[in-house]
Amino acid sequence: MTQTLVKKLTFEDFLDLYPDGYGFYELVNGEIVPVEATRAHKNVARYLVKSFDRENERLGLDYIVDKDIVFRTFASSGVVQGRKPDVGVVSASIWNANVTAYGALTEPIQLAVEVVSTNWEDDYVDKFDEYQRLGISEYWIVDYLAIASRSYLGNPKVPKVFVYQLIEGSYQVNSFQGDDIIISPTFPELKITVSQIITAAKLF
Repeated sequence: MTQTLVKKLTFEDFLDLYPDGYGFYELVNGEIVPVEATRAHKNVARYLVKSFDRENERLGLDYIVDKDIVFRTFASSGVVQGRKPDVGVVSASIWNANVTAYGALTEPIQLAVEVVSTNWEDDYVDKFDEYQRLGISEYWIVDYLAIASRSYLGNPKVPKVFVYQLIEGSYQVNSFQGDDIIISPTFPELKITVSQIITAAKLF
């Protein structure tokens, strides 16, 4: 019996083959993987995009805020990945350096937000590692449904937002819950709470 080897896609292959207009995808272990989300999940992401964008404009900051930013990362094995966070914030100077290019970046963005779904370990483990290695300055994990294990969320489990800040190459974390105002190094005057994020999901 002969075994057929399937060629893993490169990052360039991923960009060429990205099925634009048919959903959202990432490059994971050499394969194009769909990352479609529930409407509640999208409501949370949309709320954060609007909140960040308002702060960006109010303070006159040099950022692009978007839900469709794709960038290249590397797994711990060295395999190239293509990630698309639920919310991305990138320096406008980086984004506009080549406006005729497609949306994928090879530089680290300023802030990435992952809204947690059933494959929560991707956000807490794999993407955490990749984003830290790439040098993304700030990383949010928004666990609005309290899906992760008790080792992250406590016992009893409660919805939390984790904000990781890159300090000397390693992420340092602050966690927020309930009516805590989330502290963001990128948007230092932002005033939103975990409760407001949960409300934005429109689950209740």
